[in-house]
Amino acid sequence: MNQKKSALSASPERNTFQRDSYIKRKLEEGCSLDDPAVQAMIHWYDSWTEESQKQEVDPEWQKNNLEYDLRSTDWMVEKVRTNEVYAQNLYAALCNNDFQRQDVWPVLKDQKYTCSWRYAGGIIADMRGEGDYIDWYCSGIRGGMSYDEALPAELVSEGTVTNEVQADLQRLGWAVVTDPDESH
Repeated sequence: MNQKKSALSASPERNTFQRDSYIKRKLEEGCSLDDPAVQAMIHWYDSWTEESQKQEVDPEWQKNNLEYDLRSTDWMVEKVRTNEVYAQNLYAALCNNDFQRQDVWPVLKDQKYTCSWRYAGGIIADMRGEGDYIDWYCSGIRGGMSYDEALPAELVSEGTVTNEVQADLQRLGWAVVTDPDESH
């Protein structure tokens, strides 16, 4: 597939939710942010972001990587940025599913892409250029929850692949290949 690629879409807030929650918790406990143990933990959170940024420029990481294709394809990024329901539907599709680039070597090698719900939320935050994984995490949970009625009907449960998302993934050269008998 020949797709227009651009710079990798990223959210400046990605990987900040856990760090900021940690800082808030330590301040509530009366700890100083100058405490060496607190500083070490903050540094650890920040180093995660630095390592991710280094990895993202590695051509090997970019190869046969659905995250890279999603975050660097202009029309997909634009669609996620301008349509919150579509963004949630893409998040839901990324959860509990395996994907495969529809190219000879990935198919022959049975190479698949999969990610956690939290990581999927981070991908959507990066594509939107705002927020962190927590803004999308569990956004499609249904099944008797008290807030079910408040959710727009267009939102789908984690693991659901809408026809529109499936068609867009195919346009990118990816297929959902999760075995329905597999449980995650």
